[in-house]
Amino acid sequence: MGYREHPVPARWRGLAECLWTSTPPDAPEVIDVLPDGCMDLVWSGADLFVAGPDTAPHPYERTAGRAATGLRFHPGVLPALLDVPADALRDARVPLDVLHPALARRGVAAMDAGAPAPQVLTALAARLPGAAPDPGLRAAAVRLARGGSAAETADDLGWTTRTLHRRCLAAFGYGPSVLRRVLRFRRAVALLQAGVTPAEVAARAGYADQPHLSRDVRAFAGVSPTRITVSRPG
Repeated sequence: MGYREHPVPARWRGLAECLWTSTPPDAPEVIDVLPDGCMDLVWSGADLFVAGPDTAPHPYERTAGRAATGLRFHPGVLPALLDVPADALRDARVPLDVLHPALARRGVAAMDAGAPAPQVLTALAARLPGAAPDPGLRAAAVRLARGGSAAETADDLGWTTRTLHRRCLAAFGYGPSVLRRVLRFRRAVALLQAGVTPAEVAARAGYADQPHLSRDVRAFAGVSPTRITVSRPG
């Protein structure tokens, strides 16, 4: 697939994880994008769209001869910048012109004029109408990723569990228990792709045992742990 991740400009490092590119396929193809808690701003080679937070494998159709580029944000960041709740975008790919038409027109015009896609995506992101998310949301994600319960996380942040649930839905697209599972799954996928055995992955990623890992991987990826592969555009 020719997928590569690249560092973001220095001023974006607190908000975005990476810029990514994928080379044009020789023939049309469909790949499954796996849940990771992130959201991306994507140029497909023909249009701009927002990739919402997934709860299952998302089939992404790639057109022959078209390269794709994306700006991947840390969990909880892009909904705040878009000023759109994440749960409204869950399991969806939404054209940017539906959310912010003027920005979408500006971005497409820049692409058509030959501007590099990574440069256009970061320029568009800088013009989004929202603001950076509350640091408390990043702290909530960190605590949940480490296995903290919703009650413990809410208490640590001085929130009620109801407030935590509401704010997680708006920022991440999931309630805290699903967010914890998705972030744990993401860590498991990274270990599996690095060649770590499923038994060791289960222990290192915080699963009760290997069958627990297998159930979650099948729920989020639709395959067994031994069949996890790299697949990420859009």
